Amino acid sequence: MTGRSWPAVLVDGDVVLRPIKVRDQRAWREVNRRNRDWLRPWEATIPPPTASGPIAHRPTYRQMIRHLRSEATAGRMLPFVIEYQGRLVGQLTVAGITWGSMCSGHIGYWVDQSVAGRGVMPTAVALVSDHCFRAVGLHRLEVCIRPENRPSRRVVEKLGFREEGLRPRYLHIDGAWRDHMVYALTAEEVPGGLVDRWRRARAARPGQPGNANSAGN
Repeated sequence: MTGRSWPAVLVDGDVVLRPIKVRDQRAWREVNRRNRDWLRPWEATIPPPTASGPIAHRPTYRQMIRHLRSEATAGRMLPFVIEYQGRLVGQLTVAGITWGSMCSGHIGYWVDQSVAGRGVMPTAVALVSDHCFRAVGLHRLEVCIRPENRPSRRVVEKLGFREEGLRPRYLHIDGAWRDHMVYALTAEEVPGGLVDRWRRARAARPGQPGNANSAGN
């Protein structure tokens, strides 16, 4: 990644993506606590140890921040928090960034239930996608989502990500190995930018004024 691609602050209206920080701990924990039931079915978990494997533990907040910063510095990750109208409402991370002949990464995200349905997450994904294609220099982005997670699938479907198929037992989620649908997008598919595509899609909806407050998930 180049110096201008990270750290970065990405803005569209009331939606802001910025690097996650140590001082976000209180707000981050409060949002997670309040949304525990909302997030649990889609949250990554640590599988039980095998006889020969190491015992893994969920990291503390500070350990998580150190890991995210290290990965960002190494050019393998873009760890953002999402703010809406000045309040922390979620997290979005571009991880698994690979260079060479692939130039790809995958996007993961979650959002506060209280702002679901206001266009926050599609706007955030559009912002980070444009940043990855234009400033970072990636060619392909992937989002992997449990088939049962219809709200999250609607986010990428609204933005025009292609459904590429099913990955059986892909990730350990909510205590078990879960199947995931794969959605993908390449830079050539959005020459005018994904934010512009999302704005036009909202404006074209009957009865929708095209702002974040009236948009879908």
